Amino acid sequence: MAGLEGTEQPRQRGGTAAVRWSPVAEGEPALKSFDLFGNPALGEVRLPSRPQSAVAARRLTQAVVLCQWGLSAQLTEHAVLLVSELVGNAVRHTGARFFGLRMLRRRGWLRMEVRDPSRGLPCLMPVHEMDTSGRGLFLVDKLSDRWGVDLLARGKTTWFEMRVADR
Repeated sequence: MAGLEGTEQPRQRGGTAAVRWSPVAEGEPALKSFDLFGNPALGEVRLPSRPQSAVAARRLTQAVVLCQWGLSAQLTEHAVLLVSELVGNAVRHTGARFFGLRMLRRRGWLRMEVRDPSRGLPCLMPVHEMDTSGRGLFLVDKLSDRWGVDLLARGKTTWFEMRVADR
């Protein structure tokens, strides 16, 4: 994608610089993620359950939603954020060594799935303004059109879907 630049943009928060991710960019690193992990739009890719995998998941999401499917930057930004939240939950709360990431597109919808071996269900908690954690599923609930959890024989798949305008 021409004209793409880096996505990590400093943002001031309480006198310290924080990093804010933006999907409008990072085209090459995003596409290189396919080489490292595979294309989650073609089948589930397996990622190690560690915090650094959130970066890989964001790049894979951007590569699929923006670069491969050609959807809007705003939709991409929301999808990237929500995938990052689901991945964060899988890394923090499941005790798994690996998790799976899969992306599906059908007429009018996109669906993102994170599969892990834990059968523990995620919990949508009330969020208060000063909370420093626990906002992940709240964001998934607010920014997606629908979300849920499918229990499997060994583990679960947590997913969300977003409406997309087909051209």
